[in-house]
Amino acid sequence: MSAVMTRRRFITFVAAAAGLPLLLKAGGAQAKPARWDGTALGAPASIQLYHTDEALARAAIAAGLAELKRLEAIFSVYRADSSISMLNREGVLENAPDDFIAMLTRALSLARISDGVYDPTIQPLWQTYFRHFTASNPEPAGPSQRDLTAALALVDWRAVEVDAGNKRISFARPGMGLTLNSGAQGYITDRVADVLRAHGFDRMLVDMGEPRALSAKPDGSAWRIAIANPANPGSTVTTLEVVDKCVSTSGGYGTLFDDAGAFTHIINTRTGRTAPALLGVSVVADTGIVADGLSTAMLMAPVERRQTILKAAGGLKAIYVTPEGVVSTVEA
Repeated sequence: MSAVMTRRRFITFVAAAAGLPLLLKAGGAQAKPARWDGTALGAPASIQLYHTDEALARAAIAAGLAELKRLEAIFSVYRADSSISMLNREGVLENAPDDFIAMLTRALSLARISDGVYDPTIQPLWQTYFRHFTASNPEPAGPSQRDLTAALALVDWRAVEVDAGNKRISFARPGMGLTLNSGAQGYITDRVADVLRAHGFDRMLVDMGEPRALSAKPDGSAWRIAIANPANPGSTVTTLEVVDKCVSTSGGYGTLFDDAGAFTHIINTRTGRTAPALLGVSVVADTGIVADGLSTAMLMAPVERRQTILKAAGGLKAIYVTPEGVVSTVEA
């Protein structure tokens, strides 16, 4: 049996310019949509914007993709030469990029706000599940308690040392590891949006794993983001209308380690066990760096702590969806 590593998306864009090629016929002053589709940090990604000049649109999207490539070289745990992979391998990173320090500082702040419910040092636990389920004939009950206990001993956000002045990041003990996938996608979304705006575009939907709407559409309407029921992806349970906001969605269904869906990529930092596959939460915030990561924290947070964490971390709203299609909302 192999780990099921496909990322299923349960958030879609209603009445968006889906499928339109980037190269559009020139002519006329009416704003036209352009779209790029690809991946960012292993997740589906896209850019949608409106333009009156095809050449400018191509140049802007090319610049945005160059920024994506630059940031993936920092944050991708799938690349051996990335900054985060070097830190995980060596336990220390000298001359850490400013973007790494900024994103990690946000992640550690969210870990503090959530009392460790969100913890970017979860990588040893993730690797334990990955190694177990990619081995030949893995035990369906999951990793042994011994292996989970050993990995849990390496999970502690307070043992990450960030020296911003000297651009140095280090772990307090050997064997620790970071993943910023829950957070970096929102950060990259923000940075790519900044590049596109610097090229003169302000009406767009940028999704580097988490969609962020910039301004409204040319007709003044909001971007509409539909959230599906994880138990029935073809069914929309609620629709959000967003302008100048980002929506980040987390759910165990994002990555399944086993075919039965009993083990997911979202892991309880206290027990080492994984979150249910079919519970999802979407967080609305002003920016990607605020929304992303926070959605993971909100998914795992105790009910009585949800509003406090949402407000303290800068979120605006959290929308929970159950397998039964029940939607509940927490407001900051």
